[in-house]
Amino acid sequence: MEILAFGVQSDEKPLIEKAFEGLHEVRCLDVFLNRDTAPIAAGYEIVSSSVNADLGSQVLQTLAAGGTQMIAQRSTGFNNIDLEVAERLALRVSRVSYYSPYSVAEFAWTLAMAVNRRIIRAASRTRDFDFRLDGLLGRDMRGRTVGVLGTGKIGEAFTRIAHGFGMKLLGWDVARNPACVELGMEYVDKERLFAEADLISLHVPLLPSTQHIIDEAALKAMKDDAILVNSSRGGLIDTAALVTELRAGRFLGVGLDVYEAEAGLFFLDKSLEGIDDDTLARLVTFPNVVVTSHQAYYTEDAVGQIIDATVRNVTDYLAGRHSENVLVPRTSNLPRK
Repeated sequence: MEILAFGVQSDEKPLIEKAFEGLHEVRCLDVFLNRDTAPIAAGYEIVSSSVNADLGSQVLQTLAAGGTQMIAQRSTGFNNIDLEVAERLALRVSRVSYYSPYSVAEFAWTLAMAVNRRIIRAASRTRDFDFRLDGLLGRDMRGRTVGVLGTGKIGEAFTRIAHGFGMKLLGWDVARNPACVELGMEYVDKERLFAEADLISLHVPLLPSTQHIIDEAALKAMKDDAILVNSSRGGLIDTAALVTELRAGRFLGVGLDVYEAEAGLFFLDKSLEGIDDDTLARLVTFPNVVVTSHQAYYTEDAVGQIIDATVRNVTDYLAGRHSENVLVPRTSNLPRK
């Protein structure tokens, strides 16, 4: 059987091909799965998608009409998938429920320290042999307060690093993580966290209840010299409200690895044609903002685990097995074609 994988980065391709070697043929495409590319999947029973794929109603109907019966998404997040439509079409949908939390947690800290110590500005200057220190003043993390929204596996890993810095730990989540409590984390309401934290890092999933959890009111409640980091999902932040606050001269720094309108932009080269997203274009002009293109997960360890889990998801589907990675089981009892 040949599997069609969309949105495969050049670094990923040899890893995917090696993982499926001896099991199944895999055809890797660098284009992302969306309304325009979905017809390519005609005749493929199994399709693998990336986190920026469009798996809305129209795409799912196109896939199902072309004979696709199983979608293996290579990510933990699945807010891009219309699960109700997938179930109605009897499409099995799987994701990767777990991969290295350290990849994202460490990158979140990379963003925090990059804006704190003005690394981008400093590196740009030294390329021009400008070795002045003006405008590069940072601050120690030790003794300051960190606020962690979401204390699951990634939030816990981020908290452990904060604990190593010697920071005061504030947390918010629907449930307390005993490991974070053991580290000395105090769970508080969001309002107190926003008001007291010197550094705020987001590690909650994107759900209707967390959409724009960082809205205008939340941003205004934060310290003027706070650092805000988002390595989870772009929709957690009201970007237009963030730009307004940045224009007012607020925040020591903002580090964003995700953006709420990143689909169709991130993972693509737009350097020659430019973009028509005025909000993002304005965002990247602020000297205290660092934007990266959804790369926090992108380590050999994490990508390897994601691919291995995807192989298992395909193998489980073909064997008729269920696992914790299955979001939508095939509702039909008809035999697999």
